[in-house]
Amino acid sequence: MELGSELLDQARQAARDHPSVLHAGFVSDAAKEYAEARLTAALSQRKKLPLPAEIGVETAPYLNGLGEAVGELRRRLLDLLRQGEIDQAEDTLDAMVEVLDLLASLDYPDGMTGGLRRTTDVARALIERSRADLTTTVVQERLRVELQRHVDS
Repeated sequence: MELGSELLDQARQAARDHPSVLHAGFVSDAAKEYAEARLTAALSQRKKLPLPAEIGVETAPYLNGLGEAVGELRRRLLDLLRQGEIDQAEDTLDAMVEVLDLLASLDYPDGMTGGLRRTTDVARALIERSRADLTTTVVQERLRVELQRHVDS
């Protein structure tokens, strides 16, 4: 991830004399994507989340990156379900819910958070779909085991 940090710093340096570019969202979008990558990695490995200062991003891109990491975790959850790793999928859903709980607890104007409310709403919808997918898989697995038991007896 060092390369991502270096590239983000280069973008900031290149735009520092051009406030219209710096504040038009290009650099903050890059910071959000970088934060999303770092946070997704930490969440996937169930490691402590790095703080914004530790990864060199501002708070709004960090929080939005955290919210968008939920989408990456959903993809991970679906991959785990396809592999039959239900326990790990449940752990991933737990991580997603923890992120949502944190984001939902923040009550600041959207102008300060760069549209965090919308990101939180999208995360909430992804979590509900993921919960439904996980529940369906668990019920199907129980049914499969029960049917197999009857076939074997």
